Order: sequence, then C-alpha cells, then structure tokens
Amino acid sequence: MAGGKNSQTGFQPDSDVDITYEEQQTINKFARQNAKLEDYKEELKLKQNELKNLEDASDELELMDDDEKIPYYVGEVFVYQSLEKTQNCLEEAKTKKKAEIVSLETKCADLRTIMSELKTQLYAKFGNRINLESEDD
Repeated sequence: MAGGKNSQTGFQPDSDVDITYEEQQTINKFARQNAKLEDYKEELKLKQNELKNLEDASDELELMDDDEKIPYYVGEVFVYQSLEKTQNCLEEAKTKKKAEIVSLETKCADLRTIMSELKTQLYAKFGNRINLESEDD
C-alpha cells in the first residue's frame, strides 16, 4: 500500500472478509492522505532546517562591524550590502519561512484529522486485519 517509506499500513486479506468498492476507496483515500502527510513532514523538516540556517546567519551578523559589506545570496548571485540591509533581508526571510512552517503544520494537522476519521471507520470494519499505523506513530 502506498504511504511513504516509514509506513506499515496495509490490509491483510482474510477469506471470510469481503471488501466493498466503497471500503476499498476508503482504504485508498487513507493511503493517499498518508503519503501526502509523509511529503508534508519531509517538507516541514527542510523548512525548519532553513529557518535554523537563517537564525544562525542572523546570529553571525551580530559579530560584524557596521561598516562591513555583507555578501547576501539573491537568486544565483551574491550581492554586497550593508549590515542593516542584510539584517532586514534575513528578518523578512525568517518571517516568510515561519509562515510557511505554520501553513505546513496546519496542513499536517488537517490530514491527521481526516486520517483519524478514516482509521475509525476502517478499524470498525476490519479490526486487527488492517494495520494503519506508521512506524513513527
């Protein structure tokens, strides 16, 4: 079943269990949501690392002299700008990154809510014949 590299979701067929088309659709929907959640979690890790790098860069700027020109990466080139302008650029970048992180965390929470509802339905029907838990749960 699709779902990400850490996923252990799946249905163990049993000879006395009939799966309706609707139930299979629910299982498929859960798998798609799980895969999307794994993608969001990976993206979230990347953005959190990017934010940490921005914060580290801000901390390093505290050690710089006010009249130094700071190389700042824009697009595909470095531009040299004042310490104050670089600090402002970093603050803007951190604000934007934090908003992206909050958005991803909200998407993850929404997916977890949907998945919880689907789990309830599927476990009610299939009990221990279905495993919808990932390794990191």
